[in-house]
Amino acid sequence: MKVIKINAMWCPGCLISKSTWKEIENSYPNNEYIDYDYDLDEDKIEPYNIGEILPVVIIFDKDKEVKRIIGEKSKKELLKEIGDIL
Repeated sequence: MKVIKINAMWCPGCLISKSTWKEIENSYPNNEYIDYDYDLDEDKIEPYNIGEILPVVIIFDKDKEVKRIIGEKSKKELLKEIGDIL
């Protein structure tokens, strides 16, 4: 699986979720994790049609989007949404 995380330096929810995602990455190390900045990586995130609510996490299986998570979530909420996917 490929997990693309889109954050911004000015986004409080993004800053809070960084440590949560580090824990999840350590629990699921066989996946590819890519971080993009909403402002600095505009050309890279453009194809994903990101709205204005951050953070955004998109999970791909063989280049097909299988899950999109929008907004700040607790670790428990994230694991409930992605646990069986990853």
